[in-house]
Amino acid sequence: MSTEGSHRAVTDWLNHLLILPILLPLAVAAVLIPIDERDRTLKGAVGFASTLVVFIVATILMRLAAAGEGSLPGGGVYQLGNWPAPFGIVLVLDRLSALMLCLSSGLALAAQVYSMARWHTAGHHFHSLFQLLVAGLNGAFLTGDLFNLFVFFEMMLAASYGLLLHGSGPLRVKAGLHYVAINLAASSLFLIGVSLIYGATGTLNMADLAQRLAALAPESRRLVETGAAVLGVAFLVKAGMWPLSFWLPTAYAAATPPVAAVFAILTKVGIYVILRLHMLVFGTAAGASAGFGQDWLLAGGMLTIAFGTIGVLASQAMGRLAAYAVLVSSGTLLAAIGLGRPEMLAGALLYLVSSTLTIAAFFLLIELVERGRDAGADVLAVTMEAYGDFDEDEEEEEVGVAIPGTMAILGLCFCLCAILLSGLPPLSGFIAKFALLRGLFDLPEAREASLISAADWIYVALLILSGLAAMIAMNRVGIRTFWASIEGTIPRVVVIEIAPVAVLLAACIFLSFQAGPAMRYMQATADDLLAPLVLSERVLSAPRAGGQ
Repeated sequence: MSTEGSHRAVTDWLNHLLILPILLPLAVAAVLIPIDERDRTLKGAVGFASTLVVFIVATILMRLAAAGEGSLPGGGVYQLGNWPAPFGIVLVLDRLSALMLCLSSGLALAAQVYSMARWHTAGHHFHSLFQLLVAGLNGAFLTGDLFNLFVFFEMMLAASYGLLLHGSGPLRVKAGLHYVAINLAASSLFLIGVSLIYGATGTLNMADLAQRLAALAPESRRLVETGAAVLGVAFLVKAGMWPLSFWLPTAYAAATPPVAAVFAILTKVGIYVILRLHMLVFGTAAGASAGFGQDWLLAGGMLTIAFGTIGVLASQAMGRLAAYAVLVSSGTLLAAIGLGRPEMLAGALLYLVSSTLTIAAFFLLIELVERGRDAGADVLAVTMEAYGDFDEDEEEEEVGVAIPGTMAILGLCFCLCAILLSGLPPLSGFIAKFALLRGLFDLPEAREASLISAADWIYVALLILSGLAAMIAMNRVGIRTFWASIEGTIPRVVVIEIAPVAVLLAACIFLSFQAGPAMRYMQATADDLLAPLVLSERVLSAPRAGGQ
């Protein structure tokens, strides 16, 4: 084969990398279903290999995205069936989707490793459901049109229903039924919103929609805004915005640890879609619709932070504390988008990554820490029953062997989680919050205090108070668990349980030491979001394969 032929073969192979994070887990899920449930080791090994390959591909795609548009395979646009947008289905890769792809596949890998200690044996088809969830997540991040976003959203939700019920027990079934009912209602709203937008514009391709919106007649524009509002409610249910989030703490606290850990990214899917549509479709080029719904995002985000902060302080059980921390994280991001300050975007993206990794690590750590809790520690938790936070699960058999220095390792991991959740220096939680505040105040027009609005000050106060509440709550739980034990019991922990926690926390520490390069990537991502027509042109002008 000639050099030119070899180069073309490599380029063609690279072009198909974009669809691999969706196709591979889908194929593996189908392959795993007929395998006997008694061969869980085989199913786990195949599922782990698939998730590992997806993570490696996501890392390669993120490196290519960081290098710029010219390095992306196919210019970052993959045309399924070789039909160009807006007529055909397209997958679109840019810095934001590459970041989310890498984050979700990394979390999935950690959760899957943890599950193989014992949780994957607690029910049927765990690995198939897990692979379907990964495929749905990756598809939601890569798709370039609203209809396929609905398809991938449903795939992700259908898998999450089964995963939430995995392990059974009355608490999981009760929480799972609420979760299914709420998300089915949200899916109906999703379809209604998409239908209204298609009826007004004749397109569901996001890039095409961004170009058509400014030229719409006023009556069609109002129909699009109505559809966007209905669609927004569906995404805000998923993102956990108050008051649409009443289901979330119970559902997340009831899930098994690996499922709860991977659920930490599900709320960020809602945030991702809202950010994508807000910047691409309702950005500065949207004419009279520019910034549509921004005030609602700001108010809802702030109320979510306040609700989550109260929940963090009131929670006696660690599972509910982590679930309310998810709400604080979502509220912080929604309010940052609602403030409409471009200078805050890079900090918000860093906060999204840091908070998701931290909460996922905390969900995995909770089970390991609670194995060592004794009756003496529970004496200090007499208010738990009053708050309805008592553990309804039956006693579970201990697994694994005690590794040397177990309590020291668990204590160190718990301290790191507390520092990251509270936003204390020097770790990435502090750097992300500092970047958010710097973006809020480091503006030429905002250097005079009189030009900073009341909403800005309320956001600052909520950001600080939520960190203080997390510190108080984590200190209280830490003292009760690690210091107040009368007859401490060393929990039995296996390496594949503690290793994923350590890796997720190590990723946060890596982000802290590499804050400069990380912020440069986030800033480049924010710059891309602030130039929506560049992405729109790239998608609509992408050539078909073979130069047709």
